[in-house]
Amino acid sequence: MADNIYEHLGVPTLINAAGTYTVIGGSRMSSGTLEAIRQAASHHVEIRELQRVVHGKIAQMTRNEAAFICNGAACGLYLCTGAAIAKKYGRPAYYLEKEIICKSEIIIFSSHRNPYGFAVSQFGAKVREIGYPNIILPLTKRDLEMAINENTAAIFFFAGDNGGWIAPGGLSFEDTVDVAKAHDVPVVVDCAAQIPPIDTLWRYTEAGADAVVISGGKDLKGPQASGLVLGKQHLLSHVTETGFPNYGYGRMLKTGREEIVATYWAIKEALETDPDARDQWAEAQIMALASGLEGSVFSVKRTYPNEAGQPMARASVVFPQHISEKRVLELLMQGTNRVMCNSEHPNQVFVNPMTLRDGEIDLVIKKFLEIEQLI
Repeated sequence: MADNIYEHLGVPTLINAAGTYTVIGGSRMSSGTLEAIRQAASHHVEIRELQRVVHGKIAQMTRNEAAFICNGAACGLYLCTGAAIAKKYGRPAYYLEKEIICKSEIIIFSSHRNPYGFAVSQFGAKVREIGYPNIILPLTKRDLEMAINENTAAIFFFAGDNGGWIAPGGLSFEDTVDVAKAHDVPVVVDCAAQIPPIDTLWRYTEAGADAVVISGGKDLKGPQASGLVLGKQHLLSHVTETGFPNYGYGRMLKTGREEIVATYWAIKEALETDPDARDQWAEAQIMALASGLEGSVFSVKRTYPNEAGQPMARASVVFPQHISEKRVLELLMQGTNRVMCNSEHPNQVFVNPMTLRDGEIDLVIKKFLEIEQLI
């Protein structure tokens, strides 16, 4: 075999200076997590027994009543949809008639809509969209109360405390929980990309959410095809009953022993990581980038938070107006040491240090200096 599998396949690798995007593989697993996968794959276990033990340990580690590992955050939304309907009608999702599922409603704020909402409609439930994705007429508690009816199974809330991709116009988390509790409707929070901070693992559930859904393959640095549902036992019991390896709606959403064990280990390592030291490391990468590009056509500014609203600094690399950001992104991805960045505004691209490793910022600097001669 070649030095790495991608050389064998003929697929070029890249330096990820963009962030934990799924389309470029999320995060990289640690050596400890990779070793956990190797050990898990080397033995046979009874999957339900493994789930019972691992889920119990994760719930305890994250200060929650229950936990469930699935094969991605979107899968977690799908399972929570089925769980909410099953809870509402007091019967396992396996026995829910299609008519019951189709008339059940999941309330989502218009300002929170995104492509991952297909996980809700894929289960068969109706998405009840309320409000507007702007500040002309922000939602009120009364608006939410008026939207709740006999078919309401849950309210899905998409987290974005620091901005990120959430549009204005939605109701606050606190007001959402107040109304939901008054009407005995569960609240499910999509926190797929909301780590850091690590307290996302318990902050929302301690504040009243019935479940949170988190990506295992983003900043938790678990397997890319992993997700995590945390929350209250009254809802998570239905998630467990609906999810793999049970037959029915969740059977096709397979989670192997490798993902289960590796996700557990990744969470354990994440909880043991010093967030202050990591923040200082990220700041140092930005300073190194600024120093390395000094005197070039590029100038560097520190921005905070990052594009997902995560509390971590990133760098904005700015260049003259006659240079297209699209052209810069294209050149960064050409030749050797391809660098993936992203852009949200004209004449600048962003370098996010959260997915870089020691020494890679030097390769990023070198790449920018190389393309300076081409623009």
